[in-house]
Amino acid sequence: MTRNQPLNPNDAPLGTLLKARTQSGAARWFYQSPDGLRALGAETRLGSLLALEVSDALRTLDAAPLASEAPTQLLAPVDDYTEVWAAGVTYQISKEARMEESSEADIYDRVYDAERPELFFKGLGWRVSGPGGPAGIRADSELNVPEPELALVLNFRGEVMGYTICNDMSSRSIEGENPLYLPQAKVYRHSCVIGPWIRLAGAMPDPDNTGITMDIARRGEVVWKGSTSTAKLKRKFTELADYLIRAEDYPEGAVLSTGTSVVPDLDFILSEGDNVTIGIEGIGVLSNAVARV
Repeated sequence: MTRNQPLNPNDAPLGTLLKARTQSGAARWFYQSPDGLRALGAETRLGSLLALEVSDALRTLDAAPLASEAPTQLLAPVDDYTEVWAAGVTYQISKEARMEESSEADIYDRVYDAERPELFFKGLGWRVSGPGGPAGIRADSELNVPEPELALVLNFRGEVMGYTICNDMSSRSIEGENPLYLPQAKVYRHSCVIGPWIRLAGAMPDPDNTGITMDIARRGEVVWKGSTSTAKLKRKFTELADYLIRAEDYPEGAVLSTGTSVVPDLDFILSEGDNVTIGIEGIGVLSNAVARV
């Protein structure tokens, strides 16, 4: 796919749950089934599916009628009030990068090896950018980076219903100044980008050994690129999900991003107008232009 080319919702792979605007302008959920694209009822939301057992949610998808109205524009595959969380320092390279930038380097060394993972709240669905939307960098931050991550879509039990792509935009300079500034470094307008759709768990080839790529283009030329695999993830997906649901309820599920190991060096400066393209095997490609906020 050519960078910046609009994604066609009808090109979603089999076993995909997607949210899109229709020709009439309505936002609807769709399911790409072996028999064709199915349109879920207007009352169906991601939260209503994640409030079900996984088997019941799959039956709901299979029972939906074939779409009579074509989707025209992909939207972020979340509801307005879907909770998005993220895990930090889950890859060796991420630990090293955080230690390099931070005035409190030993904190990241300790959390990487600790029994309890680092988990933090990233935002609600209405704040999330989708395919083609802006990826934000803070105007009061000198050093900003995109972070490509495989994200888990969890039901109310914390079971994996599917997978999607998350770009966990971050300020390295703010977090590096003081780890207690993490919320300001991670949670701001357009700091969370999710899409292009959700690949159901049963259709995902090998989530434990999935390739992740990212490139950053400036004026049409790639100025940075990197790749990794989820095989390098220190923690199991089930472990991260288990800690997320401890002492808390998610009656309509949640999205949990699992951390990154594709990190530009400290001398790379992300700029407004750059284009960030993330690809994850088995899911697809998420591309967004960088905007200053």
